Amino acid sequence: MKSLFIFIISFLSIPFSAQSLSETQKLESLCKVWGFLKYYHPRVANGDFEWDQELLKKIDEVDHIRDIDQLNELYFNWINNLGKVDECKKCSKEDKEKVYFLRNFDLSWINDQHLFTEKVSRQLSFIQNNRNLGSNHYVGNGGKKVYFKNENSYGSKFTSKQISLLELFRYWNLVEYFFPYKYLTDQNWNDVLTEMIPKFLSIKNDENYHLTLAELVTKVDDSHAFLYSPLINANLYGRRKVPVEYMYAEGKLVVTKILTNKLNGETPLKKGDVIYDVNGRTISQMVNSLGKYVPASNSWGKITKVKSLFLFSNNDSITVKIERDGQNLSLSTKTYLLKDIVWEKPSAIQKWKFLDADQKTGYVNMGIIEKSDLDDMYRELKSAKSIIFDLRNYPKQTIFPLSRMILPEKSIYYQFNFPETDYLSKFYSAKNTIGRKNPDYYKGNVVVLADENTQSQAETTTMMFKQHPKAKVIGSNTSGANGDIIRFKIADLDTCFTGLGAYYPDGRETQRIGIIPDIVVKPTVKGILEGKDEVLERALEYIKTGF
Repeated sequence: MKSLFIFIISFLSIPFSAQSLSETQKLESLCKVWGFLKYYHPRVANGDFEWDQELLKKIDEVDHIRDIDQLNELYFNWINNLGKVDECKKCSKEDKEKVYFLRNFDLSWINDQHLFTEKVSRQLSFIQNNRNLGSNHYVGNGGKKVYFKNENSYGSKFTSKQISLLELFRYWNLVEYFFPYKYLTDQNWNDVLTEMIPKFLSIKNDENYHLTLAELVTKVDDSHAFLYSPLINANLYGRRKVPVEYMYAEGKLVVTKILTNKLNGETPLKKGDVIYDVNGRTISQMVNSLGKYVPASNSWGKITKVKSLFLFSNNDSITVKIERDGQNLSLSTKTYLLKDIVWEKPSAIQKWKFLDADQKTGYVNMGIIEKSDLDDMYRELKSAKSIIFDLRNYPKQTIFPLSRMILPEKSIYYQFNFPETDYLSKFYSAKNTIGRKNPDYYKGNVVVLADENTQSQAETTTMMFKQHPKAKVIGSNTSGANGDIIRFKIADLDTCFTGLGAYYPDGRETQRIGIIPDIVVKPTVKGILEGKDEVLERALEYIKTGF
């Protein structure tokens, strides 16, 4: 017992810095230091170093480090060798005209005494306080939105542990410093790094590389985000499809059309069949399985992005369980390559029309009407007592001219957060106005149809309509992904995430939540089988009854 007591006392007396480090701990710290120096150190941000090569060398060097003292000696010498950082008098002056949003900003790791010695923390803090200002070799400023530049490409094939870690570190730091909704992700962004490092270290082949990258991108919980990988599309989702069209409702798929195929094959499925199981998995289970690699802001956004994949496969056939005429059936149905399926051309849709003979209710399809159509549309519909604007689609940048027609006055409709390029990971807020003083504004009912397909510009347009004194939003929560996107590549694969934060005028979030309708109504299996548009029908009922 005495020996055990002496051992414990001896262990506790060992300086923390002498304790060993795990591989993940070393690489976590390297990711953060490398990214911080890339954007904050004036000479690094100026492009004076081959910064990717610096990282590749440091990955090899930290592999041989065993304790915190050695790690800090590496960082101290590395930072010193980057050259002297001059004092920056402008860095301490705040722009008093800007309202700052700081929920993403966190450089507290610099002072983590369990990882960094005091002298290294002082180095990093000095760089923070005398950071790069103005132009940056890696970041361009396109107005109020940034874009990324001068990033090296290493191809999309798995070549080495070092390159795969570089891509992880690059993406993690892009989110760390430029993603406005980092604070809203389900998983703390630091914990994402801890989780993903071992996964990137275990990559063995191209497919696993792409799937691990897709899993990383999914962690941003943003419906704007994606990773375009033909390898994932072919191997995970499949190249073949059951030749039917369907709609999703209540966790099931309702077949709405049977498509022909060039091989004259027949399918046992019929229009009106309700599919609730595919190859032994419920639709919910398929959403969860595919959703690991498909980023979305929320559960309804996840369904929206994966529902087109449910009947894809690499097998010649799949087994489905269906409901038909009150019976449950199990069927095997063939799949076909997409080139062999005959896709029917959709019938022409009117951009606007009256929904009644008395011309009291107008309808506008916001997904197809263009700026050049607005004068004609409004001239024809402005006499209507109500106009329904269908935003279950993506509009064609009609928000500003339309607001000048239908709104009574100029009003604040959104608050946006923009990246502060002189102090990265900070954002500043500005309220946006829309409309104009207009005594001839549209004085009837403005009814907006919205659902999970109402995303980004469509959500902003919905918020514009809400400024109308007689506006009513009917349907279900919108996508919850709002603000201009930043497109870039990771491992030479196209990707993106939201680049500007977008909020209600009072600062409440729409990201991940969506715009909540005034009257909630969702499609049902019964309604689809009966060929109804239940959201539109509810809008007509509101116009008729007032509730």
